Amino acid sequence: MAIPNHSYTSSGSMRLIYLDTHVVVWYYAQDKTRFPEATQRLLNQHDWYISPIVQVELQFLHESGRINPTADEILEELSAQVGLQLCTKPFTEVVSKASRLAWTRDPFDRIIVAQAALDSNLLITKDRSIHNHYQLARWAIDSDHTPTQSHQSGL
Repeated sequence: MAIPNHSYTSSGSMRLIYLDTHVVVWYYAQDKTRFPEATQRLLNQHDWYISPIVQVELQFLHESGRINPTADEILEELSAQVGLQLCTKPFTEVVSKASRLAWTRDPFDRIIVAQAALDSNLLITKDRSIHNHYQLARWAIDSDHTPTQSHQSGL
């Protein structure tokens, strides 16, 4: 998998893309088969960010035995490999946005989506529920050729 090329918009600001927790886990595991070509192209064109809640969710997954490495191990490696960064948007703004996302009871999803939505950034996720509610959620086509980007309502 390629390293992001740190591209910029026409106004000179960096192009950011947020990653959902499962995307971080799959990338860390170097499971290239999980990433459709179009998704990989998007990843290659942006700087990668995660909500700090992804770090909490990774640690939760480690503590519950669902993944082996700790959150710190994953984030340190991906930071060195691909420049993955923790977002530093004010948490009060993120929580304010997340509290208005009534379509899910999952606090992790609420905060991850809110973090990306604050500045209308793309979010790489395979989560169909997120795709149905956040217009800037991106994936590609599943292996069974089922689109994962049907948007019913948006932020």
